[in-house]
Amino acid sequence: MTRRITRCGAGMLAALTAFALVSCADPDAGRDKVFLDLSYSGNNWQDEAANLALSVANSPEYAGKYVVKKQISGTDIAKQISDLQSMIAAKAKLVVLYPLSPTALSPTIRQGCERGVTFVVYDSTVREPCAYNVAFITGAKTDDPRAAFFGAQTAEALVKLLGGKGKIFMNRGVAGTSTDQVHYDTAKAVFDRSPGITVVSEYYGKWDSAVSQQETAKALAAHPDVDGIWSQDGEVGVVKALQAAGKRIPVTGENGNYFRKMLSQGWPGVSSGSPPAQAGVAMRVGLRILAEGPDSVPHDIEMPLPWVTTATAKPCPGNEFVGGCNFFPNESDTLVTEIFQRDLLPQSSLAAAKTGEPMQGLAPLGDVSAFAQPEWRRIYTRGRCGSGWKEGDVTGVQEPPGLPGCVQESQ
Repeated sequence: MTRRITRCGAGMLAALTAFALVSCADPDAGRDKVFLDLSYSGNNWQDEAANLALSVANSPEYAGKYVVKKQISGTDIAKQISDLQSMIAAKAKLVVLYPLSPTALSPTIRQGCERGVTFVVYDSTVREPCAYNVAFITGAKTDDPRAAFFGAQTAEALVKLLGGKGKIFMNRGVAGTSTDQVHYDTAKAVFDRSPGITVVSEYYGKWDSAVSQQETAKALAAHPDVDGIWSQDGEVGVVKALQAAGKRIPVTGENGNYFRKMLSQGWPGVSSGSPPAQAGVAMRVGLRILAEGPDSVPHDIEMPLPWVTTATAKPCPGNEFVGGCNFFPNESDTLVTEIFQRDLLPQSSLAAAKTGEPMQGLAPLGDVSAFAQPEWRRIYTRGRCGSGWKEGDVTGVQEPPGLPGCVQESQ
């Protein structure tokens, strides 16, 4: 009897020792895997977006539950597909990503969904129905929910600044992404309706200030009489190219720190566009789905469109947006300022955006149904209209009227 107890005790001790060794060898044991996949890195927007997503995932509220890993896929779609396949094979529970294509990733995402992986994409969008989109590309102004689309709204602003006539440049983003295409299509629709506006040059600044500066300088050499420039991200480089050429003309662009500084000093233009905060929101959405299930959030979440003009650009005395301020004069020129979202990411901070410092006091994500994308804009992100809707020109519910979209089949 004693020997049996001794043997049993020895066996238990061996088992406990083995368990302890496994636990020591694998500190991630028992935690689900969360991946952040970037299409590329090296510009401020992508870096800040990644930092905000990691800041959420590594916050005290989540750090003990998940193993968080970052992957940079670059600008090669085949590489991004391969990386996603590796994440699926590694038994990921959640993948938050910036997609290079709205369609090319669909088979891989579908395969992952079938194996229990949740996919949340940010800024750019995908058409695969099982994935969740968190994007601003069809979003409306914060203070005017009828005024939708960055491309269309900034195009209308530029036409107004030019008094309805003039020669313009269009500085585009990264070719092939849904973000660039939706921006361009909706802006071009506005310019095409403005008989006094002539687009004399289009180029790809790749959402990069240095590239945008180089491409704008080339366009200025060919068209020195340009009257205005419509720009996606990279507008800081656009303004610097104009300054080097001794020109001060209206520019509409995104949320670069230097651009807003110039607006505050009287440069004519509008700052709007893509908030890096989207990535932090996307991570929160993904973690909410893991905790509460796939029906706890809408599949298409639309981020509001920031809007800062020459009259409203205001420097921040500290590290937060307070008192109507909207840029940081002591930070780098290329810092992308929209790192806060008062409803969905109120705990964000400048430190989180710059370094990925974990957010503190991250309260549970509230009801996000108010941010669900309207059905009439669904075709821009999913490539088709929802059940009971058909393609048609949208009027009566958004500005500008007459843009292609979805209308109810009864209409």
